[in-house]
Amino acid sequence: MSSLRNAISRRAHKERAQPESRKKFGLLEKHKDYVERAKAYHKKEETLRRLKEKAAFRNPDEFYFKMIKTRTVHGVHKLESQANKYTPEELLLMKTQDIGYILQKVQSEKKKIEKLTATLHSLDNRPSSRHVYFAEDREEAKEIHSRSKSGTMPASEDIPDHIKRKTAASYRELEARRNRVNELEKIYTDMAMQKELQKKGRKRKLREDEIVCPTSKPVFKWRAERKR
Repeated sequence: MSSLRNAISRRAHKERAQPESRKKFGLLEKHKDYVERAKAYHKKEETLRRLKEKAAFRNPDEFYFKMIKTRTVHGVHKLESQANKYTPEELLLMKTQDIGYILQKVQSEKKKIEKLTATLHSLDNRPSSRHVYFAEDREEAKEIHSRSKSGTMPASEDIPDHIKRKTAASYRELEARRNRVNELEKIYTDMAMQKELQKKGRKRKLREDEIVCPTSKPVFKWRAERKR
């Protein structure tokens, strides 16, 4: 009988919509809406239960340093400001280490630029008829070298496309590294100025009419002091 009961098609159950007289109260809650609301309610209920359990079993002698280093703002714990956490000497030391790192990166980028420039034979202010050829292995390199001596090297338009792409990519990399060096040098200059401003000694910021060479950056002047 159960098989016959399942074979008969039944009308699909549909949940009713909000009656016209109750449209002002919004959409009528469906079963799936009730399930989501019930899950959220039980989740909050379980969270409160666990918090109450922790509070009940809390050790009254428990102590950790955040108890005295935090303050409550609208019921939320926030750490105290750590702006004055380091002494001026410690800040100056950290600034020196940062400047050293930037200087190291500048020198590293310059070495890479020199190596890449030597590989590409890029002479900025002088025209050059020399070309760069890339070889996949030693055999191909020997063949290119022998053809260059015999004067049978192909013209620039006869160079394979993959070699042209490699050359263009190398020139783009060279330009990107030069831009990176310029940015790093600007950062190094700004950090060196900040380091000098942290040192002891009376100084003042020059006005625009006192600056000999106008610049967009502030210019400072230190008061001369007698060395003992």
